[in-house]
Formats: sequence, structure tokens, C-alpha cells
Amino acid sequence: MDLLNTLVDKGLRRELPTREEALAVLATSDDDLLDVVAAAGKVRRQWFGRRVKLNYLVNLKSGLCPEDCSYCSQRLGSKAGILKYTWLKPDEASKAAAAGVAGGAKRVCLVASGRGPTDRDVDRVSKTIEAIKERHEGVEVCACLGLLSDGQADRLREAGADAYNHNLNTSEETYGAITTTHTYADRVETVQQAQAAGLSACSGLIAGMGESDKDLVDVVFALRDLDPDSVPVNFLIPFEGTPLAKEWNLTPQRCLRILAMVRFVCPDVEVRLAGGREVHLRSMQPLALHLVNSIFLGDYLTSEGQAGQADLDMIADAGFEVEGAGTTTLPRHRADALTGGGCGSSASAPEQAGGCGSHEASGGGGCGSHGGGGCGPCGGHAAVTGGEESAPVTETVGAPAAPAGGPARTDLVAVRRRGAGTDLAPNA
Repeated sequence: MDLLNTLVDKGLRRELPTREEALAVLATSDDDLLDVVAAAGKVRRQWFGRRVKLNYLVNLKSGLCPEDCSYCSQRLGSKAGILKYTWLKPDEASKAAAAGVAGGAKRVCLVASGRGPTDRDVDRVSKTIEAIKERHEGVEVCACLGLLSDGQADRLREAGADAYNHNLNTSEETYGAITTTHTYADRVETVQQAQAAGLSACSGLIAGMGESDKDLVDVVFALRDLDPDSVPVNFLIPFEGTPLAKEWNLTPQRCLRILAMVRFVCPDVEVRLAGGREVHLRSMQPLALHLVNSIFLGDYLTSEGQAGQADLDMIADAGFEVEGAGTTTLPRHRADALTGGGCGSSASAPEQAGGCGSHEASGGGGCGSHGGGGCGPCGGHAAVTGGEESAPVTETVGAPAAPAGGPARTDLVAVRRRGAGTDLAPNA
């Protein structure tokens, strides 16, 4: 297929495809799906080899959010029966993070619901970062705390944070239909503040909210313009009790096409498969590893994920390897640009990898997947921010871009009842 050959050539040169080419990827047929995956896989392997970076979420504060993000189980008007608790103490958060690190996670993503942190909250998170770093030398820490005020990104950086996650989530054109308590521009500004402070920026999207193909392409091109180091791709978890509970528009094939499009537009960026992969990709998750180079291990913010050991088995069975602590995630040109020069750490991707790599993007990494006027899903199944309950927005956002994947599968959505904020062992 000429389209795929063109996109592979552009991806290997880090050349941006046209919007028309990106739209064409989303419009490919199921008959061409394996060709699409294979083509995007060539680009993925060029920049990241067969490595898979593991990230681990710690939900520092669950629920109790004043924002009205329609996709979020933590919004104030949410009827979802999620765990609700206020700030974990630094030692509690460090203990929770230890489970993920023991499972092979290179990055710990610290997420808190809410519009944004107070200065006291930043102090609290700074102590948590210090506690984690003291216990786990070399682990990356990404914060996802919502909208930042002046100086807060610098303070997080000084405390040892490597990255900051804040997702754009959807296109600017449709953002107001999803959230009204903060703006798309607010989110962009926070990402830019993180970058200005020297933090690795992590910013991504949520697919499956009823958006059109154009919306998906628009948000991914906007992310490319922002140039985060990590782009988490979340798939909406339609939690009962939220305005988008009936939005079951995704099929496994649709998810793979979206991931392929993101890889073509962001060829040398850490693309993280975040919240919703178990629900929407299901048995086709291994194919997604040919497109992404990063995933979350175990559970998410408010929902359960696949068992941690099952994640590790899936990676091995698909012929990939867990990225080691001594390996730089980002290709050398990106790592050098972020750190101001490489520190000689080893890298397993061909000639492109190298550099320091301690500050790359989370969002992926970080919460990939969750940040925003609340915390947008860093990978936490549709766990962002919220406010007063609003009416469903499916008609406002636009007609689904793909046939519905069938009736609502509430059996696939399990609320997290273990790990951070509980007395039960985590699923890592």
C-alpha cells in the first residue's frame, strides 16, 4: 500500500505526515489492519527496538474532585463507586510505589485528583518524591497534579521530579463539550510550564468519547506541536455513574488504528498504552506492543488492570523485552535535547538511542496518562477531574467515528479495591 510505504519512510526520517495521511490510517479497513500494524511497527522498532518500558501509578488522592470532566470517575458528580480518600502520607505512597518498582517499573507516576495543587500540596508531593527516590535510587518520578500555578513546576523539579503529566485529552474544537470548568488552553499552558521548568513533558489523549476521526487527528497534531517526550493513549472506560457511561464506540481494530496513527505522527516519542487497554483491546493487546513502547503495569487510578504478572508474560510471549533500569528510553537526539547532553548510559535501540534519559515523558510515563484541570488520565481508566454533574455530551461531541463495539460491557470494568488507599496488596 503506497500510503503505508510513505508513512514508514517519513517515520524513519522523523518527518510529519499530512493530516490527510493520518486520517487515511484511521479509515483503513480491517482487511488491511495487519499491514497497518506491521508498517507502524517498523517505525517503532527503528527508534525503540523491542523494548517495553513499564510505568506504575500511585493514586495519591482519589475522588473528591471539583471539576466536571465528563469522562472521569473522580468528578464531584460521579456516581461511580470508586475508592475515595485524601492524601496518602509519603511513607504510604513510597510503599505503594515499591510494588511497581519490584515488578520492573522504571517510572512511578504520582497522581492526585483536583483542579490543581496548592502550595501546601506541592510541599506534600515533594516529600513523597524524596521518600521514593531515597528508597529507589534511579527510579523516575512523574507528577500529575492538575493545573500548575507559577513556580510550582520549578519546585517539583527541585524536589526530584523527572516529568509532569497533563493530557490534552481531546481536540480544542470539542473540548468545551467534555469539560466546562477549565479550558483547553489551561492544559496547554500547564504542559508548557512543565517544559520551561526542565521537566520532561507527558501529554496525551483519551479516545472513545464519541469524537470524530478529525478530532483524533487534531489532538495528536496538537501534541506533536507541543512536543512532549511521552504521549499516553487512553481508551475511555465508560464507568457507570458518569455522563459517558454509554459511550462504547471502540473495537480492538479501531484501537490499533488509533495507536498506529499516533506512532506515525509521533515516531520518536515514547507512546504509552494507558487506561482502557484491557477493556477495549482485550485479547489483541499483544499486537499493540508493535505500536507502543510503554505501558502501565497492573492497576490504574480507579479501575483494575490486568495482573502484573500477566503483563510481563504478555510482553515476553509477544517477543518483546522489559526495558532495563540502565537503558535510556528516548532516542539519543531527544534525550540529549532534554538533558543538554548524554551521560553515556547504555541504550538498546540502534544508533538512535543514548543520552541521559532520566527526564523523559511520562504520561504516559507519568500519568499518562491524567492531568488537567484535574488530573487527566495518566493511564488511570478515565480517571480525571470532575465537578458538578453535567448532562451526557455524546451528541455535542459528534457522531462516533466507528461502529459501536456492541452493548455496554460492564463486566469488563472493575473498580480498584486494592493497592494505594487500601490495606490490600497491589496488583503489580
